[in-house]
Amino acid sequence: MDALGPRIAVALRRERERAGLGASELARRAGVSKATVSQLESGSGNPSVETLWAIATALDVPFSVFVEDRREGPQLIRATDRSGIRSAESPYEALLLAAGAPQARSDLYLLRAEPGEPRRSLPHLAGTVEHVVLVTGRAIVGPLDEPYELTPGDYLRYAGDAPHVFEALEPDTAAVLVSEVR
Repeated sequence: MDALGPRIAVALRRERERAGLGASELARRAGVSKATVSQLESGSGNPSVETLWAIATALDVPFSVFVEDRREGPQLIRATDRSGIRSAESPYEALLLAAGAPQARSDLYLLRAEPGEPRRSLPHLAGTVEHVVLVTGRAIVGPLDEPYELTPGDYLRYAGDAPHVFEALEPDTAAVLVSEVR
């Protein structure tokens, strides 16, 4: 098991208990099975980005709470690092680069995607705004009802608390995402 499983397990149990919820109630609110919550809390689950976002939204915490590496000192993440959370529904991966301070509630991600099924996201926490800079490839990004085609260097800001999409149009598409809760 890599270091991500234990990080998710500790954070999930901490946040669930902080919210005063049992595993069954959290599972109901997140729309996942109780077995999924139990597996994640034991460190044996392999969650998709959709599952972690649903649980984060049900607990009213940022997604980064589950994947943040809290070690102090310099942290290097190589471009070849593939330890991000993958989507179960599309060729999409989100790698947390840096979590903001709890009072700031902004997180920095590297997104990688391949052509195929678009990554459709349900609304995140109320007040969430997402900022995307496309690094490589081409992609359709933004509000589900009015997305934009981005090319390298393009920047887009949109409401993350409404349904939105990220669809790679070329192989090896990558973007930097800042997700903030205002």
